[in-house]
Amino acid sequence: MNEKLFRTQFDQMETPEKLALMEKLAARYDMTFLSLCPFDRWGQSCTTGVFEKDGREFVFVPGDTVTLGWKQFAVGLNQESREELEYLFREWEMERDPEELIGENMAPVRQATIGPMLVGRELEEIGWEPVALDDPRLTAHPDWLEDFRQFALTGRDSLTLAGRARFERDGDGWQACLYHEVDYLDFQKLLQNQGFSLPTADEWAYLCGGGCRTLFPWGDGLDYSMHLRWFEDMDEDEDRPYDMEEPNFFGLSIAYDPYMREVVQADRSTTCGGDGGCNICGGLGPFLGFLPCSPHYKPEVQEDDVLDGDYDFYRPIIRVEME
Repeated sequence: MNEKLFRTQFDQMETPEKLALMEKLAARYDMTFLSLCPFDRWGQSCTTGVFEKDGREFVFVPGDTVTLGWKQFAVGLNQESREELEYLFREWEMERDPEELIGENMAPVRQATIGPMLVGRELEEIGWEPVALDDPRLTAHPDWLEDFRQFALTGRDSLTLAGRARFERDGDGWQACLYHEVDYLDFQKLLQNQGFSLPTADEWAYLCGGGCRTLFPWGDGLDYSMHLRWFEDMDEDEDRPYDMEEPNFFGLSIAYDPYMREVVQADRSTTCGGDGGCNICGGLGPFLGFLPCSPHYKPEVQEDDVLDGDYDFYRPIIRVEME
């Protein structure tokens, strides 16, 4: 593997050399190289290539040898996080050490060498096919369309008929989608046929945390100054992304919504980056609600290999091999 594709050497490269490397990657993987972009967040930074392929944006993420997993605080909980947990412990009438409680949910500490990748910048849906409102597969179900017509009168923007169809307001019109059940292993094969893969759990942890030793990429405690999805009313500025949704130090929008589980490569259906909202629905508050978004959280092996189009999402990657 070319050493220049690993983080320390890549970061030291001059701009002309980086540009030449990005053009080579674009040619090798049939992508359009858009530009070099600097990404700087939470104490880590990377100036790297942004690419386009089939309407998707990818970034080049250099490889690295990093420590993953979590055993103890690197800095310690901030006061707000500690107070939130202490309040919950009082409500539960239990005495727990926060570090012990958190540690039970974390993957073990380990060393991992992560290879360089071209990585999809955004999460993508699984199982939903956009269709026209007059698609015969929709019109064959007049009860679905009647439910939609009644819903459209309410003025709301999105209706999901679980496991069947979805209707979302799109400007002055509506976008319909049909749902198709997807098997985990079949989905991996489909991606492979398209030239893509899913990241492994270790690769995902690196993409999310970059090798950080704190609980979250920004520190050990939750940053309550951030606008957090599900805990912040954003009605006044609905189009503004939530803070955690903004690109990280690799230029990726990752681990920003506990309801959105990210499917990773494994022998059985496995997810990272969220718990389907279980902690939030359980009333556990923002800290424990967002704990599954930690890069060190244990990957969750699902009971069923049928993916859930409402909670399971994916990120296409290409593992880079160059002489």
